[in-house]
Amino acid sequence: MRTGQVLGYATLAIAALTCKPAGLRPLGEGLVLEPALAKPDLVLTATDTRPFRLKEDTEGKIVLLYFGYTHCPDICPVTMANLAAALGRLSPEINQAVRVIFVTTDPRRDTPSVLRDWLDHFDPRFIGLRGDSAQVAAAMRALRLGEPIIVPGSNDTTYAVEHAAIVLGFTRDNLAHVGYAFGTRQEDWVRNIQALVTQ
Repeated sequence: MRTGQVLGYATLAIAALTCKPAGLRPLGEGLVLEPALAKPDLVLTATDTRPFRLKEDTEGKIVLLYFGYTHCPDICPVTMANLAAALGRLSPEINQAVRVIFVTTDPRRDTPSVLRDWLDHFDPRFIGLRGDSAQVAAAMRALRLGEPIIVPGSNDTTYAVEHAAIVLGFTRDNLAHVGYAFGTRQEDWVRNIQALVTQ
């Protein structure tokens, strides 16, 4: 997947997050979502194969939710690396308050072990979730992020998956008041994570 394709898709997804253009305004390096997005009452499967209830299992936590896939050549690994680096610069108290959740848009190739190994490369605390393609697409639509688009490759295993390159930031009220597009830098994440935790 080319960076330009992902950025274009991310731009469309941001526009779709609100019914009116005036609903988005800058918030530091993120965008305030008006109306805020409710955390979905979604049950997916964690990399340890146990059910993970997104709303219930993250109650009282700051949640940074991202939909992507491990074969992504650039956007997904850069986003995860920047989040991991930012959390490494923050206090244990802030880290305890935050949950980074990565939902794969490519359940065919992202088996539990593949997803776990990939996330561990960045931070073993990151939570990896899987569902079937219909579940993931429904969750993304509910969050107004469009849905994954398969881009055929040279064979059945080299396809790409276009998806919205947006990290949604849910606060303790179970609402996402802000979204962060690709390009948010480590130092920006440090400031924004601190703001989400301390607001």
